[in-house]
Amino acid sequence: MIERLAPEVVNGIVLGSFYAIVAIGLSLIMNLTGTINLAHGSFMTLAGYLAFAIMSRGGSFWVALGGAALLTMVVGVAVERLFIARLYKRIPLYSLLLTFGLSLIAEESFRLIWGPSSVPFAVPTNLQGSTALGNIVLPTYRLVIMGALVIVITALLLFLYRTRLGLRLRGAVQDPDMMAALGTNTRVLYTVNFAVGVLLAAIAGIFAAGLLGLQPTMGNSLLMPAFITVVIGGMGSLIGSIVGGLLIGLTVSITTLYLPAASEIVMYVLMAVVLLVRPRGLFGEAGIFG
Repeated sequence: MIERLAPEVVNGIVLGSFYAIVAIGLSLIMNLTGTINLAHGSFMTLAGYLAFAIMSRGGSFWVALGGAALLTMVVGVAVERLFIARLYKRIPLYSLLLTFGLSLIAEESFRLIWGPSSVPFAVPTNLQGSTALGNIVLPTYRLVIMGALVIVITALLLFLYRTRLGLRLRGAVQDPDMMAALGTNTRVLYTVNFAVGVLLAAIAGIFAAGLLGLQPTMGNSLLMPAFITVVIGGMGSLIGSIVGGLLIGLTVSITTLYLPAASEIVMYVLMAVVLLVRPRGLFGEAGIFG
């Protein structure tokens, strides 16, 4: 029994980590700027394709991971400055429509440049195969992903709670007018905040490319579960995004094992149950990262 359940638990943790890291990026952007970023999945896909391009020219997987993530962050900052920043003072519907349009443009651009089908995104040989943990055999790449995403999330929490810039970001979420009155350039904070969100999406996208396959719709397929993660965890809570992501990942994975037909809808059922009990989500606080 444990031999069957353990791989699904690992799969659930990996899947939940993806949802959590993407949801954290969405939460960062939504809570500070009020932007519902429907182009978030496109940044994930872009990072995957950039990593593929770097590896196609002889770069290692880890060089591609760092280089593609940083390049995607630069693109994200450019998009934020040129387009999204102009809508910060307007109602969220404008930014929602803008980012939806950007996601459509990006998806078609990916098809034109790299084709409509999956590209052969290969993970390094030393990350392939399986690793035995006692009597349980688990995929090595999934274990690496799980460890890497834990490191990324820990680094983000340390940045937000232990650095001056992170504390200013959290302060701007609570009261941007007060931060501006104290002499803080909130425009810079908005850009840094957006850049961090895109960086998280990029890292998740590169790992997802090796796990799920790299194609133009890859990032958008992870976007809806990430929004559901935000709702379940609670808007404004980083811890809620982490718990919500892991909860969804484990629920979907275990449901796939015992009741495959329900695996597609179980996250929506879970969201409905949580909202009935906690309308703000499990850890939701109005506009505060807590």
